[in-house]
Amino acid sequence: MAEANDGVSEGDGGTAELERLANAVLWPGFYGRTVPAWLDTALHQGLAGVVYFAQNIGPDLAALSAGIRAANPQALIGIDEEGGSVTRLEAATGSTLPGAAQLGALDDVTATEATGAELARRVRAVGADVVLGPVADVNTDPRNPVIGVRAFGADADLVSRHVVAAVEGVQAGGVAACVKHFPGHGDTHVDSHHDLPRIAVDPAEIERVHLAPFRAAIAAGVDAVMTAHIVVPAWGEEPATLNPRVLGMLREAGFDGVIITDALDMAAIRESVGIGGGGVLALAAGADLLCIGNPTNPGAAALPDQDEHDYRTARDAIVAALRDGSLSRERVLEAGARVARLATKLAEAATPAEAEAYDAAGILRRALRVRGDLKAADSPFVVDARRSSTLAVDSAAGYVSEALAAGAATVRFDAAQLDETQRDAAVDAALAQAEGRRIALLVDRIDTDPAQRALVAVFAARAAEVVAVNVGLPAEDAGVPVIEVGSASRIGAELARERLVGSVR
Repeated sequence: MAEANDGVSEGDGGTAELERLANAVLWPGFYGRTVPAWLDTALHQGLAGVVYFAQNIGPDLAALSAGIRAANPQALIGIDEEGGSVTRLEAATGSTLPGAAQLGALDDVTATEATGAELARRVRAVGADVVLGPVADVNTDPRNPVIGVRAFGADADLVSRHVVAAVEGVQAGGVAACVKHFPGHGDTHVDSHHDLPRIAVDPAEIERVHLAPFRAAIAAGVDAVMTAHIVVPAWGEEPATLNPRVLGMLREAGFDGVIITDALDMAAIRESVGIGGGGVLALAAGADLLCIGNPTNPGAAALPDQDEHDYRTARDAIVAALRDGSLSRERVLEAGARVARLATKLAEAATPAEAEAYDAAGILRRALRVRGDLKAADSPFVVDARRSSTLAVDSAAGYVSEALAAGAATVRFDAAQLDETQRDAAVDAALAQAEGRRIALLVDRIDTDPAQRALVAVFAARAAEVVAVNVGLPAEDAGVPVIEVGSASRIGAELARERLVGSVR
């Protein structure tokens, strides 16, 4: 924290000036598909921009972007779009882009760069200019509930080369890439949307494994880095987002771009120091742009004005900290200047050359893996046994099972929520409805979830033919043929069906 005499006293500027300083480092989400009045006012008062989430996506998204830029021509418009299991642009129907795990399994950096370029093209077409990706985490803990198939893999070298390829593809398209989640969210089995993970890994291993992709991205000229709400006890008890030692590592590595916080409305921050306190501490620690988060995250508990409420909470806390001297004016000015430089760079970027035709299906056909003896057969009966969705990943999205079943009836249940009697009854009911057809069992955790593995075994014992369609991390022998898809996406499910009912290569 700065000394008190570095702050802004009542005589150093009025409320309007302090609010403009705060606005320059704030990046909220919002409700709706038009610009709400509070957001229009904030944009006219220098708000850094906005982040789009699924509730903002509609046929007039380009017009929404134009309205935001009419209020502030320098506004950065970000979108949490990764492809694969995480999509906002195609939230209603499922992604038609490969996800990171699929690209990592293929290990063709040309395909990854082309996917980054296609992602940039789609984002630019709707008027946005910052992609919150690629994921640079090395997923070394297979239990990880928040990263998993969002990562390119579990090997630092593989992740590093694909992160670089993705960054180069995105940024060649005139869009900023933001690698995440520094210093690495891959070695945890706790979801920071709900709690504060602690990474009890030797710092030397973090340096060797988890920091490597971020160093590679910095060397490749990445525009932005997103922080993680994780605690590394060897580096202090503050989560990385609020830890000056951890964020200082980025500057020591030569990164002079924008440090963006992960969403401040996640429980790791909201339920500890709060959105306002977290914003002030993050700025003091070295962050430049505060991602406030998605106002729909509280679910049924969300306020009708949750978007404005969270924005004002963050803004007013920064203003108060500037007034009482607990936050340095110079630090906020420095952060705002970095954000403004990125906005200027993107506004002045030349229109990218027309890209070559992009073949997502061709890339994914090469990425899909079949284990076991799988023969083409008639349309299967789909049993969707995936775990429940999380705030990070819409794991149980209906478009996956619908695409796999080609619109036919499906059965859905989460084995982890059923006792043995309930499970057996559900299996019997599904088999009766299947009427002898092959069972396509849609799973995403047979690598680590005993309930899913047991379910596969029960179906294998009772059905004439079962195939597992795995949209999660690859598993050891499941006892049945497995189609390793590697993402919960519409295009992945469509190509898995192609393998089920068409010729198998």
